[in-house]
Amino acid sequence: RSEIKTDDKQLKVWNLKLSDAGIYTCEYGSHKVHTSLHIFKLTISSDGHFLQNDVPELILMQNSTSPLPDLSITLFDSNNNRVTPELQKKSHQKYIVNLKKLEAKDSGTWVCQVHSDSPLINQNISFAVKVLGFRNPDLERKYATVDSTVVLSWHLNSQKINWNKGFTGQLNWKQQESANTHELLDFNATAQGQLHETKKSSNFLFEIPETKRESSIEVKLPKVDFNHSGQYQCQLEYQGRHAQSKIELVVIKVSANPAGPLSRGANMTLTCQVSGPLPPNAYLHWERVNGTKTDIKKSKQHEAKLEVNVSTAGLWSCHLTEGSDRKISLQYHVEEAPVWINYVIIGASVGGSLLLFALGCLCILSGISWQRRRKRAKRMTQARQHLLENKTCQCQQ
Repeated sequence: RSEIKTDDKQLKVWNLKLSDAGIYTCEYGSHKVHTSLHIFKLTISSDGHFLQNDVPELILMQNSTSPLPDLSITLFDSNNNRVTPELQKKSHQKYIVNLKKLEAKDSGTWVCQVHSDSPLINQNISFAVKVLGFRNPDLERKYATVDSTVVLSWHLNSQKINWNKGFTGQLNWKQQESANTHELLDFNATAQGQLHETKKSSNFLFEIPETKRESSIEVKLPKVDFNHSGQYQCQLEYQGRHAQSKIELVVIKVSANPAGPLSRGANMTLTCQVSGPLPPNAYLHWERVNGTKTDIKKSKQHEAKLEVNVSTAGLWSCHLTEGSDRKISLQYHVEEAPVWINYVIIGASVGGSLLLFALGCLCILSGISWQRRRKRAKRMTQARQHLLENKTCQCQQ
């Protein structure tokens, strides 16, 4: 592991070990030159390969023939930001520190700065950190309308950081936090970065797009149903550790009661509903297009259903807003019933009224006739009983 360059009397040593520390003497004739070699060894857990939210462990060791100095350690991340490590164990020979919880953006070259006042040491040691994770946030909310098409995507950073290790993962869905989890697909990645996906669920109507971005996991819902809402969680697994990113799909729909055209003088109730609870800063509101301020109705906090009563035809819009950001809108066109339908309805109403009147009269006449028959039958019964009594009296005489 060493060689001496005879022209300039240099000693070159490769692959230094802690045991190589010591005093090196160069003798040339009667001249002697002594050099002390102080060696540091820096190791990082998992060979520098992590998932997001992992907390790496860093071990710094030193060796020298001189008394070992007390070191101070400062870390700088890949963006040259100073990181204060958490010191777990310290001795003059071995220092163990924990880094911060990693994010996907922390991938890159880090620097460990070692300092000592006596002897004076200022040594920068570089080390590589690769953090496999998602470019998505940990939790993302996505909105869709009923019967629309939506694509849910999780973008991995594996190619960007030249990740050369295999890993696996899966995509799960559950409608509510307490509901059962359904596995939609699983995937694995080779050391060359090729992703292979396998569809697991046959009951859930979704597709895996044929063309998509590299290092992406995607599912396509070709016709969104109200029951497709819920949490879609993409999970990575590497050496027994896990990282995940969730997309919460919120589905919105509108309906009318009664459905169909609005007749003159009639009322209709429009209902706007979302599939789950809204965050505190989100709300629904109805408004009539080109209407007035009185044609606006806003939901209360956490209200997932909003109704508005309509008495005239026109175009109505339901908006879902978070803070000041309008996320999604859905329109409903209230059509006015044709004139002939109004006449039909009026005729039906009049005819129905006449029919009810006729039925009422018939019931009254039937009741009167029944009462008369009942009275006649009663008189006949009384007369018959009277005749029987008279006959009995004549026989006794």
